[in-house]
Amino acid sequence: MSHSETRAARLLREMRVSFVLALPLVLGQVSSMAMNIIDTWLAGRHGPVTLAAVGVGSAVWSVVILVSIGVLMAVPPTVSQLNGAGRRAEIGPLFRQAVWLALALGFGLFFVVRAGALALEPMGITAEARPEAVAFLRAISWGAPALALYFCLRNLSEGVAWTLPTMVFGIAGLVLLAPLGWALMFGLQLGAAGLGYAVAITLCCQCIGLGSYLFRSRRFADLGLFARFDPPRWAPIRDLLRLGLPMGVSVFMEGSLFVATALLIGKLGTTQIAAHQVAILMASLCFMVPLGVAMATTVRVGHAVGAGDPSAVRWSAAAGYTLAMLAQTLSALVLVFAGVWLAGFFTQDPAVIALAGLLMAYAAVFQYPDGLQAMSAGALRGLKDTRVPMFITVLAYWGVGLPLGYWFGLAKGQGAPGLWTGLILGLSVAAVLLGWRFWRLARRPLAPVRVT
Repeated sequence: MSHSETRAARLLREMRVSFVLALPLVLGQVSSMAMNIIDTWLAGRHGPVTLAAVGVGSAVWSVVILVSIGVLMAVPPTVSQLNGAGRRAEIGPLFRQAVWLALALGFGLFFVVRAGALALEPMGITAEARPEAVAFLRAISWGAPALALYFCLRNLSEGVAWTLPTMVFGIAGLVLLAPLGWALMFGLQLGAAGLGYAVAITLCCQCIGLGSYLFRSRRFADLGLFARFDPPRWAPIRDLLRLGLPMGVSVFMEGSLFVATALLIGKLGTTQIAAHQVAILMASLCFMVPLGVAMATTVRVGHAVGAGDPSAVRWSAAAGYTLAMLAQTLSALVLVFAGVWLAGFFTQDPAVIALAGLLMAYAAVFQYPDGLQAMSAGALRGLKDTRVPMFITVLAYWGVGLPLGYWFGLAKGQGAPGLWTGLILGLSVAAVLLGWRFWRLARRPLAPVRVT
């Protein structure tokens, strides 16, 4: 920061840079989330049982998304640090090893989803919704390998600060899913399974499209991403796993809190399941904004680390926090004042609408802690600090959030609102501890960039 530039001017300048980088990421994330909204809308038009079944199935499928996102989050900070350090020649070999990791992850998760479908009865999911939920999961499982590979390709592009493909291919997937889901669900009368197949086909198309773009684009030509075939090498894959597995656990701990909440609500009947599905979709849609900002902050912080500029690390994070809190304020207002109206978009059942509107008011409360924990986690990923955040998330979400949610919701008989109270408390603990961790590390000298 120059002597003539005030702190406010510097913050505004950093916010502009972060906004330009984050906007395509936000739109891409919103497009991905909108795919779930389309599924929910179509399921709601098919009937409350189908809506409940897709709600349960989506909760299990979200585990696959969370694990894929978390483990492959090792790619953006590693690539951005190499890019910031001027070591672009090392990005191509790293990418080819990341592809092997993504393929192994995707095929492994295919079997996880299949096993999850078999576990719905032991978990006590209501018998009315269970058959359709199983059909949905068996269909959507075919998209798991494409999902993991797509995240790998997307993360490479984001790591070199080119975020436009995330938006373009996210919107393209959204445009494809809507008519395809309608055709398979109503035209071929496949019900919930039709939605699962539509998502899987859409993911395959997104993966092929983004891979073709990276192969042909001159922007990536100097990286040599597809210059040769490299067999799997344990050393770089091990380093990616060392960084990515704690991220995967962290993301899984947060997401599985929501999944476990959905499965516990699955014991309470179709009305509460359907209301939760509608409310959590809207809350998740709002979360895509701070998540996109956090992803941009990961790249900016990683680039600053690679360039050896500790001041830029702190300013990049400060810009991200400011943007995220502004967005969360707007989201909270929408959820409070438009919650019932939004619920009516998905279903005509008055009981579902009323409960969903109440749950969206709870969602408005956790907008701020959710945004803060997402931003802190993103900034920490830019520093490649993942192990301690992993333990923090385990404590916050499974040591605080889920037990208290279970106690309020089931033991005290408050139902879905009580379980959502647990979400608020778990996210609040994570926000405080992760924020403290980042700002403590941001004051330390930067370590040199190392990639095997």
